[in-house]
Amino acid sequence: MDNKEFIFENYSYDSAISTLSLCYRFSEGPCFEERLIFDFDERPLTPAANEALDRIFRLIFLFSGISYYKVFIPKILTCHAFPMDRTTVEFLKNFYEKGLAEFAYKNRISLRNHFQFQSALVPPAAPIALALPRKTCVPVGGGKDSIVTIECLKRSGEPVILFSLGDAKPIGACIDAAKLPFIRVHRQLDSGLLKLNQAGALNGHVPITGILSAIALACAVMCGFDAIAMSNEHSASAPNLKIDGAEINHQFSKSLEFEQNFSKYIRNFVSPSISYFSLLRPLSEIEIARRFSKFPEYFEIFRSCNTAFRHSPAERGRQWCCNCPKCRFVFLALSPFLAKPDLIGIFRRNLLDDQTQQDGFAELCGLREYKPFECVGEISESAAVMSYLGNHLGWREDAVVRRLNEDFPSLREKDPAEYRALFEIRHPHRVPQSYMAMLDASG
Repeated sequence: MDNKEFIFENYSYDSAISTLSLCYRFSEGPCFEERLIFDFDERPLTPAANEALDRIFRLIFLFSGISYYKVFIPKILTCHAFPMDRTTVEFLKNFYEKGLAEFAYKNRISLRNHFQFQSALVPPAAPIALALPRKTCVPVGGGKDSIVTIECLKRSGEPVILFSLGDAKPIGACIDAAKLPFIRVHRQLDSGLLKLNQAGALNGHVPITGILSAIALACAVMCGFDAIAMSNEHSASAPNLKIDGAEINHQFSKSLEFEQNFSKYIRNFVSPSISYFSLLRPLSEIEIARRFSKFPEYFEIFRSCNTAFRHSPAERGRQWCCNCPKCRFVFLALSPFLAKPDLIGIFRRNLLDDQTQQDGFAELCGLREYKPFECVGEISESAAVMSYLGNHLGWREDAVVRRLNEDFPSLREKDPAEYRALFEIRHPHRVPQSYMAMLDASG
């Protein structure tokens, strides 16, 4: 079977069933059809809005192909559906190469200069001005970060609409608790992808936040809002490790680099009328945890553990698994701000008094080879909190806290100023001034 070329075959939108179909194939190999179902009432669109929407559908089409391309990672990627301008080709190349950096590392391959996009090049299109309602969309992930964004904007009187990709239970529970209008999109991956993965095809992490961002952008036009406020924190830009000068960042599509590139692309080639930024970029994960601790109505329903978001609903966990980097990090981040019984009540156990968790917490604190490939805070954040807990009357005798502070002078002797610095505003960020005022007021 010849899989030397990955082909973006075509895309189409059926307004009667609100479904976007995305078709891909490998040369002389398997074909795939992914579907996106926009589960909300669409507003009537002007010809200009329809043109902008089609450009966004193309971007979704190009971004979503990454899930299928990685199966065989051929050197040639060809778009049959439409010609692309050179800027789009370079933008896409960066998204694939950096978005698949972790995938490449774990599969022991290199994607640096590995592939090229082939397309009949055309001049770039001019952006389209749109008349959109003054409203901010917040994508909901089910974790503490998007909750902090929601409550900040809601309590500032900002008109807000919530967005979810899929129907995972923690996301729905957080939307219900927020009591705000919402829209939902369902993503149906081609079943053939799962079969290939089960048969041993290459598999691994993809930049899902980038794909979600493009889908939310389409909703801005279809539903009607002029701003998308993500909940990506300062530490999302920190790489997990560097190899031969190249950074590998599990959270690439949550990083400031992606945010800048994506925003610039929207402004220059789609529409300057839609603003895209992360409200929490000026904050550390620990400051976000401090702010989240003010909202006890979410304590029993929020979830960051990946088991809750598995593709198959039947395999989704109903509670925190308490044995993964995300569970450990959230527990650690919240420990300075919640009463100990309340935190243990959320997780149903004390992770910091469990010796089997010691190595996992050591990874978070930079006491092992590299930071876990998960959406967790910077090493410096975890280390500063662990050091702080070593002097905290309520936590210092817990097994993991005691042992790590005893065994590692770098924790025991850490300057307390490093912990205090976690609550300061961080730069650079792209938060508009009006939203920055809301963030300051909610602190």
